[in-house]
Amino acid sequence: MDCGKARELSLDGLRQRLPSELAAELREHLSGCAPCSNHAEAERVLSEVLDASLPQYAAPLALKRRLAASWPASTPAAAPPRGIGRPAWASAMAMAAAVTLVVVGSTAFFVQQRSELRQLESETVNDHLRMLGGAPLAQVTGGLHEVKPWFGGKLDFAPAVRFAGNDDFPLQGGAVEPFLDRRAAVFVYKRRLHTASLFVVQDNGLAFPTSLRTRTVRGFSVALWKEGDQGYALVSDLNLRELLDLQAEIASP
Repeated sequence: MDCGKARELSLDGLRQRLPSELAAELREHLSGCAPCSNHAEAERVLSEVLDASLPQYAAPLALKRRLAASWPASTPAAAPPRGIGRPAWASAMAMAAAVTLVVVGSTAFFVQQRSELRQLESETVNDHLRMLGGAPLAQVTGGLHEVKPWFGGKLDFAPAVRFAGNDDFPLQGGAVEPFLDRRAAVFVYKRRLHTASLFVVQDNGLAFPTSLRTRTVRGFSVALWKEGDQGYALVSDLNLRELLDLQAEIASP
């Protein structure tokens, strides 16, 4: 067995996943090759460190406490266990630290992203309720050919909406409405006695998902998505299936 094959199989050998004949060949090679033996030892130490240190659940606060308890800043670097060379131990600890940082960073990113999506969903419902209460900054009635030109001079972008409404979802008009830290173009559609509001904004700095995301928030169906540099938030008290029918019409090219 050559060194390349031995290093490729060292982790499987450690986890006893090799056939007995191949495992015997690996042991024989490691007994006579110091570099491969050090590599195998580093793999073993790394596995032990990760098993002991990495969290088993994705709870950010618990994760921080676990890391703080495991690696306090004042604790001196651990000495390698007896019989393990310092190069192998140092390599394993460096790899363990790198993996831990990746896990912590990834967890923090997804937690932040989820929080920002929740904020968008909540803002969408709040703005829809203000619309139903008749409190937009400005509004206009009519079809798409009346509504889209009306936005000129009221927004710093042209909303990319092509759906002019149909018999199932007639377009009632449009409005300008505050949406977080910017202004949104609002397109108002009807479905029988139900109102659906479509908010369109420039998405820079906002966490609009690149693919469609749906959720029920306080009894309202909400759909978020992104197209080009614009974010779309659709909300109604329609059931989710009917809201998705409207979203499909709006997103259709």
